[in-house]
Amino acid sequence: MNVLPQTERPLNGLTVVDFSQFLSGPLCGLKLADLGARVIKVERPGVGDLCRNLYLSDTDIDGDNSLFHAINRNKESVTADLRDPNDRAALVELLTSADVMIQNFRPGVIERQGFGYDDVRAINPRIIYGSISGYGEDGAWKDLPGQDLLAQARSGLLWLTGSADDAPTPMGLAVADMLAGNALAQGILAALVGRGIHGKGALIQTSLLEAMIDFQFEVLSTHLNDGNRIPQRSSINGAHAYLGAPYGIYQTSDGFLALAMIPSLEVLADLIEIKGLEDLYGDTAVLITQRDPIKSKIAAQIITRTTADWLAVLQPADIWCSEVLGWKEMRETEAYQRLDLEQTIVRSGTVRLKMLRSPIRYNGATLKSDRAAPELGQDTDRVLAPKRPHSAAQ
Repeated sequence: MNVLPQTERPLNGLTVVDFSQFLSGPLCGLKLADLGARVIKVERPGVGDLCRNLYLSDTDIDGDNSLFHAINRNKESVTADLRDPNDRAALVELLTSADVMIQNFRPGVIERQGFGYDDVRAINPRIIYGSISGYGEDGAWKDLPGQDLLAQARSGLLWLTGSADDAPTPMGLAVADMLAGNALAQGILAALVGRGIHGKGALIQTSLLEAMIDFQFEVLSTHLNDGNRIPQRSSINGAHAYLGAPYGIYQTSDGFLALAMIPSLEVLADLIEIKGLEDLYGDTAVLITQRDPIKSKIAAQIITRTTADWLAVLQPADIWCSEVLGWKEMRETEAYQRLDLEQTIVRSGTVRLKMLRSPIRYNGATLKSDRAAPELGQDTDRVLAPKRPHSAAQ
């Protein structure tokens, strides 16, 4: 696929000053950078974003871990000591002409440094100020660690996930951080559109908890309107607390098969040659009320044949089903390769890394960039030195 030139990206010409670290705030910055914004990452001298050393594996790439490279590619890095008057003055000068600022410190931390929303708005009334907290800016939880697994645990998601007899099950990803970062990016983009209409800046706030609650809006909306009944997770192949049989993942003789929607229980039973369910035909309510007995019979039959065999039987009959792929198999599919999702980025002139591109396509072109995550402070002199008071005096 064609790559959209920087000059044609919709946020080209906008400047984002990103004080955030770890995952949620930097993910928001990454989304804006891919859309064309200039993202300047502000880090502590000598230390930087703590995410530089938060290793997901033993993979070290040019002095930083793979997560830092993934979340901070396509950005600039400056170092500034917020206790140093010259560094503070340079940051104030930078924010004077910036379009967006991002931060994800615990409530009160950035305010004590003099870069809270009211402080920044005073020097730049048109600023779009994006903020992510763990659980909101007020209340009993406001000072608790805003960490992904803890937010999942407090949101009800761990309790909802898995089969009935499973212990609370976390997602295999930092889903609270990622969803909060995407929510903030969405809010910032809306505020930028609004500023183009009425000329006013805005404060955009979200939290890990809000993102996790929004993630569950489908099932929580049902819960809030059905007498607050607690959903019962399936004991067999649990996949969705509110959906009936056969919804779930079934083991085949050589792998796994995902089964979702079916025309009717009778059609499915006939196709996979199950006996003993005839008394349940014609009553869709039994797919919930008799969910586990039905799933048990389906599971006992599905395991007798290969995944490919079942797909050949079920897909032509409009049974919604799929093979379950690992990363290796998924990357080998024609669909994955056709979408051209991978890109190579270069750091220090010689270090080449495989990364994923933005999922957005714009006017038929991808938003790839070969610009790697910055080395700590590599852009400080170019970006901040001209803005420091002693530099201006020279």
